[in-house]
Amino acid sequence: MNTTGRFQGMTAIVTGAGSGIGKATAISLGQQGARVVAGDVSPDRLDALIAEQPALNLVAIAGDVSVQAEVDALVAAAGDRVHALANVAGVMDGFLPAAEVDDDTWHRVIEVNLTSMMRLTRAVLPGMIAAGGGAIVNVSSEASFRGSCAGVAYTASKHAVNGLTRSVAACYRGNGIRCNAVAPGGVRTNVDGSFRSAHAGQALGPLLQAIVPTPAQPEEIAAVIVHLLSEDARNMNGAIVPCDGGWSAL
Repeated sequence: MNTTGRFQGMTAIVTGAGSGIGKATAISLGQQGARVVAGDVSPDRLDALIAEQPALNLVAIAGDVSVQAEVDALVAAAGDRVHALANVAGVMDGFLPAAEVDDDTWHRVIEVNLTSMMRLTRAVLPGMIAAGGGAIVNVSSEASFRGSCAGVAYTASKHAVNGLTRSVAACYRGNGIRCNAVAPGGVRTNVDGSFRSAHAGQALGPLLQAIVPTPAQPEEIAAVIVHLLSEDARNMNGAIVPCDGGWSAL
């Protein structure tokens, strides 16, 4: 366990904190001294997190980050000063290609993967600016570098996450705000990565089987997120950092 205390006295918001990368990030930040407002769509997963980590300062807020009111609840629970924001929550799209994607899937993926990040960023920025600094990390994806890792909705959402990240970094660097993104490859989480399209399975399945490295553990991605949120990464801003076992180098 890392006990360096890098986040002692700080408040962080972590979305998707009930499982996978978000859970690992919330735990790591808490272990390093942060008060963590942990958001997740599943109350049961948050209850389990709190029960597993009784020594950590975790505040559980259940809700859907695609809903503005739920974003408001997260920010209200954090208080006036948010030092760090980790936008981790995300959903997949069943690898549905452009000819097959339905409106419900498109809107759900864009709302969760992109719009929620914008809303949370928008909500915490005024306080960070007033305080003279803050750090934001968005979870992007290997799918933000290419078109062969997911369906059209997920791919578009993660390309847009990179643009959101760079825009925030460019606009607010003079206010002491840092905004970076981590781009994982395959990760062992409970996110459903199954194919709902026979066409995509034929077009992309063999390629993915040939080049995708062994999936990472959530803690390996969380370690990069936490580093980017810390002052150890104070010279990193607007970076899109692959954490994919070398996939992006192929």
